[in-house]
Amino acid sequence: MDYTSVKEDITTEEFWVNMGPQHPSTHGVLRLELKLSGETVVDSIVHIGYLHRSIEKIAEKRSYTQFIPFTDRLDYLASMNNNLAYVLAVEKLMGIEANDRAKYIRVIMAELNRIASHLFGVTTFTQDLGAFATPLFYGMREREKIVEFFDSVCGQRLTYNYMRIGGVSHDLPAGSEEKIKKIIAYMRPKIDDLEAMFSKNPIFTARTKGVGTLTAEKAVNYGVTGPNLRASGVKWDLRKDEPYSCYDKFTFDIPTGSNGDSWDRYKVRMEEMRQSLRIIEQAVGGIPEGDPTIKAGKIFRPAPGQAYMRSENPRGELGFYIVSDGSPMPYRLKIRAPSFSNISVLPELIKGLKVADAVCVLGSLDVVMGEIDR
Repeated sequence: MDYTSVKEDITTEEFWVNMGPQHPSTHGVLRLELKLSGETVVDSIVHIGYLHRSIEKIAEKRSYTQFIPFTDRLDYLASMNNNLAYVLAVEKLMGIEANDRAKYIRVIMAELNRIASHLFGVTTFTQDLGAFATPLFYGMREREKIVEFFDSVCGQRLTYNYMRIGGVSHDLPAGSEEKIKKIIAYMRPKIDDLEAMFSKNPIFTARTKGVGTLTAEKAVNYGVTGPNLRASGVKWDLRKDEPYSCYDKFTFDIPTGSNGDSWDRYKVRMEEMRQSLRIIEQAVGGIPEGDPTIKAGKIFRPAPGQAYMRSENPRGELGFYIVSDGSPMPYRLKIRAPSFSNISVLPELIKGLKVADAVCVLGSLDVVMGEIDR
């Protein structure tokens, strides 16, 4: 039999497959359509909207204070940071400023939440790569120290509703500074242990190095921010470049990568946790005296005008644009969510990769669908 003629008759055909919708306990309800040639991704479409709740429209029917709990539901792994960005935007709109004690407490809470968020992001990333239980359990054990502290301060473990326009809802309880110092001392060696577990694992390094490379130019063009941007070598961090609250009083470094691949995105987050500990250590050693809670009424009537404020969240730049018409409720509110821009670049990164590598790249971007869909 002449096998040559048979071989010439064989043709291949590209096909589309669905990846997701995933369960909410993963990265959120997300669906990817992958166009495959064998196991190679030729093209892809990102489908969002499964978690849409009309949060921006809801703001128009809530007072400025009533809307604070809704910000917890954006990036639900970084609720403190969401609260902070929103109240800073309202304060900018009103031309008011929190006192120094409130500023220090806000920074401490935001940086503790950054660590908790990165612990979750990094360990679930390794779970995406097949490390089923151990890294995630270790990460949740360390994160629990922070969550327990938040619970002692505001009575919540996930959606904190802690920041207030002009201050915070509660002052730090007695003994909080010692608790924070113990968290710092506990966390430093644990972060080293986690990094050793991942970085010395030949499977993890093989799965992440050189996979999903994002150039600095492409990152900027897509509006990618946060650790994903810095992993591509762009040294941009709002805490340094546009300091807000009291970040200008602290010394810390901005970690960056050189290749912009999945490995660099992981490494930047590991180093950012260490830098957050540096910030917290400086802040807790010099918290000013005073009352950080706001004594004004709950109803605010900003003069007609508009304001935009952005802050450095664990996943990048979170911005709130608020338009006031002089009433107790925003006339218009728009949210700039970092995960939306970060996931927009995903089809560019996974083109030409295998399906398993597409899972790796998605995990390395560490998106949260709550702030994408809103």
